[in-house]
Amino acid sequence: MPAKTKVLIVDDEERFRDTLKKLLTANGLETNAVGSGMEAIEELHQQPYDVILLDVKMPGMSGLEALAELKRINRDVEVIILTGHASVDVAVEIMRLGGYEYLLKPCPMEELLAKIESAFERKTAREERTKKVQTTASS
Repeated sequence: MPAKTKVLIVDDEERFRDTLKKLLTANGLETNAVGSGMEAIEELHQQPYDVILLDVKMPGMSGLEALAELKRINRDVEVIILTGHASVDVAVEIMRLGGYEYLLKPCPMEELLAKIESAFERKTAREERTKKVQTTASS
């Protein structure tokens, strides 16, 4: 997986957040972590990320509310939802709002790394298509 992949972890459980950050960093990812949807929005305004790992159930702003706002700020960022609460209705809403994937906690690290890699590849391919369209349009 490319070392340049920038991942933002958004989860209100500090222990989970810190552990996941250490594991992802050890696997060559550039990783940052915040504890709420509002902090994620502020962070995304400060710097770009390729993939956001977002918890659904958080105090204050829910993961679904955060997802909608994060995609409004940067529609190209890929958002993977990590939750301990399975729900078909929530999964459908996540996809409607532009979420990339929906994974249940605890998720095996190999599966999470594979999803991050495929999300990064999807983002990169979309950016390349956009550049080609812009180049063709300006020619």
